[in-house]
This record gives sequence, structure tokens and C-alpha cells, in this order.
Amino acid sequence: MAVPRITEKNPEFDISMGYQVQQELVKIKKNQGHEIFAFKMGLTSMAKMTQMNITELIYGYIFDYMNIPDQGEISIDELIHPKVEAEIAFILSEDLQGPDITVDQVMEKTEWILPALEIIDSRYQNFKFKLPDVIADNTSASRVVLGNRKFRPQEFKIDSIGVTLMINDELRANGVSAAVLDNPANSVAILANMLYTNGKRKIPKGSMILTGGITEAILLNKWDIVTSKFDHMGEISFRVR
Repeated sequence: MAVPRITEKNPEFDISMGYQVQQELVKIKKNQGHEIFAFKMGLTSMAKMTQMNITELIYGYIFDYMNIPDQGEISIDELIHPKVEAEIAFILSEDLQGPDITVDQVMEKTEWILPALEIIDSRYQNFKFKLPDVIADNTSASRVVLGNRKFRPQEFKIDSIGVTLMINDELRANGVSAAVLDNPANSVAILANMLYTNGKRKIPKGSMILTGGITEAILLNKWDIVTSKFDHMGEISFRVR
């Protein structure tokens, strides 16, 4: 069940407090036996910023239980008002630590890229929130579907990967990876720099980073079949039951 946003009754709740709540959530999940599966960046495209009426980038975490296999299923009864968006995921070959990380450094330390579908699901009523709210909500993290094949980043012009998003064989969205901060590698660089600012942390070797939605997020309904095609990377899909 969706709840009112925190800032509605607590206007003093700020971004710093939001990240403190997020870290407490990480501790709870780890105490429950879960592990961080990936980092995720949010609000990284102009389409997304416009959709949510928000102007700053944020980060959160995908946990192991959120990972759904390609051609798998998600249960809408476990969610509130899920939406799907297509993304590019990066996997690092080396640690990446700020400050002042650049796109070139990200590309040098990226071992693989792969296509991804992220299912976001805000815990707030009507998907309405302010930045501190969505940060505390772990950036609406819910589920992720990854492609079965990984690709060397050198095989691609990372900023010009075309993507289509189909639901029940109907084209619902399309875009190009440049929609994510002109280049999804910028999203990884910004994450590294934000983590350094927030406690001099790093992105460890082997980490996966979801770089943010290339198009607007599309609302899901029961029995939907979702398919996304990525230029030269194939397609991934899942079903809603």
C-alpha cells in the first residue's frame, strides 16, 4: 500500500536525512541475509527529470532478491504501481573512486556493458515525491531484468545505442542512450564522485551499475508482456502476472 511522502508532514526532512534512511535500509536488508546486487542511478535523463519534476541526480541499490531472469515473471501483487524503463548496465573491471572521475576513466575501468530493464515502484501515493523522499525510498528500486549476454564496451559507441520498449507488441517508448546525461558513462562517473563526497566510498571492482532510464517509465499492468530491443545487443523480456 502506498504511503504519504515523508516531507508532507516533515518539511525539515532533507537530502542528507534521506541518505541516512537509505543506509539504514541497506543495514536491514543485509541483516535479513540479502546482498547488494548493483548500484543504481536515478533521474539521469531530461525525460525522467521532466516526468518527476526533479532536477538532481540520486543513487540507490538493487538487492539480490530483486534480480529477475530474462524471460522471467514479476508478480504485480507484490508491488504497488510498478513502471518499467530500459537502461544500460556497466560492470567494472577495477575499483572506481572519486573525486573528479571522468568518462574516459569509467570506460578504461569498465569490463562489460549489458542491456537491462528496471522496474521501479515508488512506495509513495501517486508516485509523487520530493528528492529526500525518493532517496529514503531507495530511489524506487524494485526489480531488474538483465540480458543474458555481456558486451565489451569497446564494441559500441556508448552514447548512440538505440532502444525500443514494447508492451504487448505495442511500441510504447524508444530512445537513444545519449538521453542519459549525453553518455551513460557519465552516470557512472557521477556515482563515483557522489560516493566519494558521501563518505569517501568507492565503487568496488566487479560492481554493476544501472545508469538510468533512457526513456520515460511506463506503467505496468497484470498480464503485460514487456520486450525491449537494444541495437546490436539483442532483446530482453519479462511477463507480469
